[in-house]
Amino acid sequence: MIVEKSINLLGCRAKDLISGGNGIVTSICFDLYGCIQVIITPGKVGKDGKEVPSIGWIDINRARITNNKKIMKLPDFEIKYNSFESVHGPANKPL
Repeated sequence: MIVEKSINLLGCRAKDLISGGNGIVTSICFDLYGCIQVIITPGKVGKDGKEVPSIGWIDINRARITNNKKIMKLPDFEIKYNSFESVHGPANKPL
């Protein structure tokens, strides 16, 4: 249940409670030690004209969802990754 709930945060607007940075949850990580972390991508341009960098991997408890309306439809991970033998990553050219 926690895995599905966490994955459903993808595409939602969030704020980092420590740094105050905000943006879209673009990645979620489940690590071997039980931590669940997210990346929040601002998608903004700073005053200097350069893109504001993503907020690195932060603990999921540090992220507050500010708007749970998704910016795009989530991928269907169940269909795409039902067999690891058929998965072609970004390093592999499409068939």
